[in-house]
Amino acid sequence: MKHGDISSEAAPGGENIFSCDEADVSSADHLVVMVNGILGSSADWKFAAEQFVKSLPDRVFVHRSERNAASQTLDGVDVMGERLSQEVLEVIKQKPNLHKISFVAHSVGGLVARYAIGRLYRPPKENTEDLSVENCEEGKATIGGLIPMNFIAVATPHLGSRGNKQVPFLFGVSALEKAAVLVIHWIFRRTGRHLFLTDNDEGKPPLLKRMLEDDGDCYFMSALRSFHRRVTYSNVGYDHIVGWRTSSIRRNTELPKWEDSVNEKYPHVVYEERCKACDFDQDLTSSNDTKDVEEELVTGLSRVSWEKVDVSFHNSRSRFAAHSVIQVKDHNLHTDGADVIQHMIDHFCL
Repeated sequence: MKHGDISSEAAPGGENIFSCDEADVSSADHLVVMVNGILGSSADWKFAAEQFVKSLPDRVFVHRSERNAASQTLDGVDVMGERLSQEVLEVIKQKPNLHKISFVAHSVGGLVARYAIGRLYRPPKENTEDLSVENCEEGKATIGGLIPMNFIAVATPHLGSRGNKQVPFLFGVSALEKAAVLVIHWIFRRTGRHLFLTDNDEGKPPLLKRMLEDDGDCYFMSALRSFHRRVTYSNVGYDHIVGWRTSSIRRNTELPKWEDSVNEKYPHVVYEERCKACDFDQDLTSSNDTKDVEEELVTGLSRVSWEKVDVSFHNSRSRFAAHSVIQVKDHNLHTDGADVIQHMIDHFCL
């Protein structure tokens, strides 16, 4: 199907978006996988996918994932991650000219993408066994046989949703937050257990804690580390689903002052920070205390470098929908987040 300069086609588990120009399609070797959040669908990334292809027609081939949509997003981060990893492999198999791969994921989709890349990771020595070996650079780790470039998480609860003010609509009221821990699985099922770190599969630590290390044949941290860049886009306020601290992987004391920030090119981007990797030598799966667990998650994820982009819709009429506005979920209702998508594209590593 054609829409102006952009074509789309049904694909295994999703939809592919690419340039109408055949020459562009043949030279586009960078797969960009877009992943929706809880109760979402591939349509949530429609605007962003089109903007990526319009801006980089001869460089990117975008796949909007559909394998985890609507009620399927309640099946758990691990189940969704397995589905996504298989979906990505199917897309790669159908497009042999692909050479690089990036992920752009919203909300819980960021955790799902982190799980999926752990399954798709191939250490350098295993590349010769991969179906896409013709696309590999010898001696490099890959994701599904492709060179990992950008891992972009938008309003993703990396630290889970259990800590104080991590779910803003609970207003930081301790009683409400404790009650949420007890009932969340009734509403969001297995995914809720993962977000509130109450899962206990076969006596194992919560999944988000296990994802701080390589775990069996899931190379969670090796995969994350293999990307050329890792980026968080976080709402500083008015995101009633995912708090600023958990989406930006920071402690309370590390949250920056941003009120006086002015960015004429990207008016909703109020703060940018490059955080170098920090080496920590400690047991990352030893405690169940909420504060200690959050510290373990911050510490564990800080072992890789991050670019952190903080976004504010405080002056927008759509500010109360900041969680979806940040990805321009429905550009027919609002385009307030368009500058955030453009910032993403302008800084995209090709």
